[in-house]
Amino acid sequence: MGTVPGFDPVIEHDKTRAALRAVVPRLVRLLRDVPDPDASSGVPVWTVGDVGAHLLAAVYLAYCSIVSVEESVETVESVEWDSVLPPGDASFTERIAAMNAKSIELFGGDEHVRPGDFIAERGETFLRVTEGLAPDTCVSAPWYGEGATITLATVTGLMLSESLVHGLDIARGTGLPWRIGPDEARLVLGQSMPTMTALALDTAKAQGVSIAFDLRIKGGLRLAVVVEDGTMTVTRDAPPRTYDCTITAEPATFLLVSFRRTPIWKAIARGHMRAGGRRPWLAMRLGELVASP
Repeated sequence: MGTVPGFDPVIEHDKTRAALRAVVPRLVRLLRDVPDPDASSGVPVWTVGDVGAHLLAAVYLAYCSIVSVEESVETVESVEWDSVLPPGDASFTERIAAMNAKSIELFGGDEHVRPGDFIAERGETFLRVTEGLAPDTCVSAPWYGEGATITLATVTGLMLSESLVHGLDIARGTGLPWRIGPDEARLVLGQSMPTMTALALDTAKAQGVSIAFDLRIKGGLRLAVVVEDGTMTVTRDAPPRTYDCTITAEPATFLLVSFRRTPIWKAIARGHMRAGGRRPWLAMRLGELVASP
């Protein structure tokens, strides 16, 4: 695929904000059209209503609160996430699982909360209060670890990814239409994957492992994913180096494989993902090394 030109973080962040602004009304319409909130969703343990509750609390309430506490919605109870999270030495999956459980507890089955209205308001609030902020602005995200911080670009990418993927979960449970476009998926992977994949590394499984992946997302995104004895770095447009395994994938396909919504064997069988390089069989290891709550 050749050398990928360097990206402009400000331009890409603006594109991600525009994609989020466009997906919010789509998500609102989807939630309002749900015929049965008790139907099974694309997440085996959650109903469609549970997915909506997760979007309310663990995404639109939580992420909006970390960029602007003062802008909290008066009709919704503020949540002190530190009070429900495990101790500081808890693993990434334990902390995310606790946050997810709390989100369902807060809004699951609450007939007084209209998820579409809430998400519309919070989505607008997030975009308004972050207007003009630099993409590398750091914000606190305690559910990822004690004292953890992430950039605004990562937060924006995460809000877009959660909206897209959980929109698909709802659509799969209701039979309603939902599409994840390649440009949207590529923005998610470029904005949030470098930070979140490294945070989600299963350090126990990664002990003694040394693998360098060249991840090529069709359309222009290229990431160097390097696992070295319990640590991982994910770098955009990395300098030339030797890789063990090259993974080439369609953007939406890789997003869904990363979120475990599409099995990797199906993506390969359909020709949407392929592995090459000196040790192509190592492609399966990438998913195994990244924890999933």
